[in-house]
Amino acid sequence: MDSALLGTLLQSTVTLAAPLVLACMAGYASERSGVVNIALEGKMVAATLCGAAAGLATHNPWLGLLAGMAAAVVLGLVHWVLTQTFRVDHIVSGMALNVFALGAANFVDRKLEVGNSSGVPVVPEGVLVVVALVVPAVLAWASRFTRWGLRLTAVGADPEKARQMGIDPVAVRAVALLVTGVLCGCAGALVLAHARFYTDGMVAGRGYIALAALILGGWKPLRALGACLVFGFAQALQLQLQGVPILGVELPREVWYSLPYLVTVVALAGFLGGSRPPAGLGKA
Repeated sequence: MDSALLGTLLQSTVTLAAPLVLACMAGYASERSGVVNIALEGKMVAATLCGAAAGLATHNPWLGLLAGMAAAVVLGLVHWVLTQTFRVDHIVSGMALNVFALGAANFVDRKLEVGNSSGVPVVPEGVLVVVALVVPAVLAWASRFTRWGLRLTAVGADPEKARQMGIDPVAVRAVALLVTGVLCGCAGALVLAHARFYTDGMVAGRGYIALAALILGGWKPLRALGACLVFGFAQALQLQLQGVPILGVELPREVWYSLPYLVTVVALAGFLGGSRPPAGLGKA
């Protein structure tokens, strides 16, 4: 492999992994507090649509970013209310939010024709990539050395003992889901910044891959960052190998499209048993 191709592959790896990292850290904030969150996908979908619509309406990419964050935060707070107030099963709540977000995004896109507009104002991609690379280190530090991080870890480990220590798990989880919404909003904005236009289905399962990376990383920010980079490399590799004969055979492009998801399934099958979630995950 020549140096130019290697450089392109590495650059693509970081760029493609960045939205996974942000979504993965969003999942970390939620699940470290004890709230199972499979709704990362739905939050990213809402963020991309609202970010694109607001950007087109205001011609201001930063207002688009804020709108995307707001949409993801609202879904995060809904998840918090459903799981902490009404005691809805966390998986059921997450799936309901995903279905709602996907359906609502499709409906709104058809009404407003957001997907038919080109040149969506977007925040510079490089800015969001840098944020994605910094956030895991910040969360790793905060989890060990700040009051919020220590409370987050305590609630996720054992909410009942946390109550006995005077910590309110419901309040801690509210803040955690606010952080989750903000990071999912940034992840959606990064997907939008990379494409520079909106199209239905553009999130393409990244929320689920990010959750898989969180599991593979053992719910630890820096290890999860490494898992996201592996998945980003798989995506970059499939882009480079499309149309390239392997042992004299040119594989259909659908095979290459499936590579990142195949890597996800294989990785989970091989490492899921050795990954331990927070002990209080899913507990009231």
